[in-house]
Amino acid sequence: MMGTMSRFDAAISSDYPVRPPRRRPTWGAVMHALVHTLHRHLWQRISYRWRRYALFRATALAAPRPSPNATPALPVIVAGALRSASGLGQSARLCHDALHHSGLDVYGVDLTSALMQPPDLPNFAFADGRAIEGPGILILHVNSPLIPLAMLHLGRRLVRNKRVIGYWAWELPYVPADWRHGVPFVHEIWAPSAFAAAAIKPIANGHPIHVMPHPVALARETQALQYRNVHDPFTVLTVFNMGSSLARKNPCAAIDAFRRAFRDDPSTRLIVKYLNAGLFPGGVTLLQAACHGASNIVLMGDTLSSSGIEALYDEADVVISLHHSEGFGLVIAEAMCRGIPVVATNWSGNVDFLNAETGMPVGYGLVPAFDQQHTYDHPDMVWAEADVDAAAAALQELRSNPGLRRRLQASALAVATQLFSPDGYARRVRQLCHV
Repeated sequence: MMGTMSRFDAAISSDYPVRPPRRRPTWGAVMHALVHTLHRHLWQRISYRWRRYALFRATALAAPRPSPNATPALPVIVAGALRSASGLGQSARLCHDALHHSGLDVYGVDLTSALMQPPDLPNFAFADGRAIEGPGILILHVNSPLIPLAMLHLGRRLVRNKRVIGYWAWELPYVPADWRHGVPFVHEIWAPSAFAAAAIKPIANGHPIHVMPHPVALARETQALQYRNVHDPFTVLTVFNMGSSLARKNPCAAIDAFRRAFRDDPSTRLIVKYLNAGLFPGGVTLLQAACHGASNIVLMGDTLSSSGIEALYDEADVVISLHHSEGFGLVIAEAMCRGIPVVATNWSGNVDFLNAETGMPVGYGLVPAFDQQHTYDHPDMVWAEADVDAAAAALQELRSNPGLRRRLQASALAVATQLFSPDGYARRVRQLCHV
């Protein structure tokens, strides 16, 4: 009747409390709850090294193997953490975009979630290659221990008859033993530097290894050389991802070098750009302690868009990286492509392109590799401890010597344009893959 609320009307009214019907949980929901409970009460009680061993061993047993006689053919599928801001995520995006730029038939498969990486860049665009079966080339920007997990996610139908290439980067002189798990799942291996290739070679089991520097000059190679005037304040920039290990990136040494060079001088500024602080909650505390309350040091933890990153580089007069080790050195290469002088540890992957002609390499001593975040905790191996006083002196010289800045800008741009060209990268891919 008009003016009377029916039971149906009342059920959709917020004033009428209706109990939703009980639903039986799905099998998937039950399994998810079970896995969650086991993770909380059992998995987390196992040591980090045993967890890694169990994961890598189990996935290596279950993952689909590549076809042994697969020959290279188009299309190319680039798989990796395409929407994560990690170094391997960036290598996958650069690979995809350089090949797309060159006109190759290229697709992508995003493994960000499968590899348990944060989805920092959800808007990266690519043609989805998950349903492509038959011959093709699969370039996996996934380090060797996680290759079986990636293959499980990709599935047997996609992997079958593909030429599988593992694009791997490592930052210590030798890869750990668990890197052997991924070797049977690839036909060949690419690495971004001679340092990384040498570290991988002992476990490669005869697989071809090729050095393939990242095409970092993408979208910048046509820019004309323009001399950069110094900013006011004179700005030093260091950039790193907490997920790549605070210890390895060693930003506290960069802070120390800046403090020794300029103290509290208000006409100078250091920007410490970090990402994914949640992956190492104590990291920000360590950065703050290194700053000693200095008013000319800015800690910046926001996630920036590509335009935001460009704006950050535009503010920089110098980029500093006193890393303990680099598999390649993306930030160093990106700075060189923008004509920004670089002060960096003279060890590991970046020595392929940073030298006294293209930047300010800093001397070092070798020390055991300790890492609170576990990834690079290999005290049986060594990495570099940069000379902080030498780095401070380099910062002072770059500020006071415009002729030096001009010379380094010109030579760095020339080398970066040659080594990191997307067209050169695509030509090398075509040569190696015969497509």
